[in-house]
Amino acid sequence: MSASRQVCKQEARMFFKHGGANAVEMLPGLIRRVLATSDVMMLAEFTFENGVEVPEHIHPHDQVGYVVAGRMRMVMGEETAECGPGDSYHAPPGVPHSGVALERSVVVDVFSPPREDYA
Repeated sequence: MSASRQVCKQEARMFFKHGGANAVEMLPGLIRRVLATSDVMMLAEFTFENGVEVPEHIHPHDQVGYVVAGRMRMVMGEETAECGPGDSYHAPPGVPHSGVALERSVVVDVFSPPREDYA
């Protein structure tokens, strides 16, 4: 295989284009896109319409998130916080958490290990 073909093959595994991310409607007004994934982590973008609520849930994944735009009320265990652009949060494995969009919002989350249910 030529060197140029090897580079192209590597780029297909190492670079992910936003336009190629499958948009999945998780709930009415909540769109998920898996932006990139590896063997140990997954990067996902969530677009919320105003008022969309993610019900309380738990999972075995470590989750950290970043609010890109909008405002979210996040509940992590017993703690509640309003998060806006530039704010981050952490949902440890097994901790109940939920959220509600206080306005149209975009959030980016990293999960480790990758969520098989999002693949």
